[in-house]
Amino acid sequence: MQTKRQIQELLESAGVAPNRRLGQHFLVDLNLMRLLVDSAQIDPQDVVLEVGPGTGSLTEALAERAGQVVSAELDTTLAQIAISRLAHAANVQILNTDALSSKGSIAPVVTQAVAAARAKVEGSSTGILPVSGMGVPPMSPGGIPPSDREQALPPSCHGQDARVAPGRDGRATGGPRVLLVANLPYDVASPVMINLVKGPLLVDAMCVTVQKEVAQRMIAQPGGRDYGTLSIFLQATGEVGMLRTLPPGAFWPPPQVDSAIVRYRRDSQKSARIANMDLFGAVVGLFIGHRRKMLRACVKQAPPELGGREVWPEIFERLAIDPTCRPEEVSPDQYVDMATLCDTLRTP
Repeated sequence: MQTKRQIQELLESAGVAPNRRLGQHFLVDLNLMRLLVDSAQIDPQDVVLEVGPGTGSLTEALAERAGQVVSAELDTTLAQIAISRLAHAANVQILNTDALSSKGSIAPVVTQAVAAARAKVEGSSTGILPVSGMGVPPMSPGGIPPSDREQALPPSCHGQDARVAPGRDGRATGGPRVLLVANLPYDVASPVMINLVKGPLLVDAMCVTVQKEVAQRMIAQPGGRDYGTLSIFLQATGEVGMLRTLPPGAFWPPPQVDSAIVRYRRDSQKSARIANMDLFGAVVGLFIGHRRKMLRACVKQAPPELGGREVWPEIFERLAIDPTCRPEEVSPDQYVDMATLCDTLRTP
């Protein structure tokens, strides 16, 4: 872990300053960083995904505990610093890339790197070394072009194949756990977490620092102003709680708002109720996009893939949901029930 002065010196030597547009606020309170790492409950068989490693301060602590660490850093200069700092760590890969693709999903290169990291952990735990080509080669400061990276991975690590069915032990994926542990950049926190719950890249747990207002949305209950898409996805698939509020002074440069450490754990029984995650997301979007309207008004615009407006009166009746309620009053479980019944009633 790096002190505030060490981070300042690293940036000064590279001739750069924190980029506020990219949400670069470095966690410099080392006691709080230890709390973040301890709360993540990482073990040597885990694969940790980190988004926004910056100069690699948190990454250094993660590397000491995890089987493999995959970090995605958009800023090329910071990625170069982190690569240099972690050059000794054989279990760390720094990707100079946006964690999100242009379509708002997790970038394929990140999904592929996590799949390869899981294969490495599985191989080491069984005593079987990964076959040639299974690992992702070390990354140069400029990064490996996606085309080269795809060639370096076996077919099973590409696209949808990177997602594995829930295991019997309650994990989101069979085999090594995948955890998101990060000081998340403010501008990507919500979409990163939602996409890691939706898949195809799934995480078993998250322990992150986010703006306090994002943390409040994560734990918000129906009826409150903070309740919305993030609340629904996290609470419909697992358990989430705020562990600690962090003052601006815990970061450098200090943000103008408080932050928080929040932990999410996937619940396999909850997740199993959502048979079609894409459909569930579409149902949530149909309503939360018009959160102040009554439910019966929202479904007037229901597309054919959601059964059109015709099926929704029956859905409300069978689930005993008052159609005069507003979307912000519907619980995560009720959204799951609506999506499940919609899938049954809609015309193929």
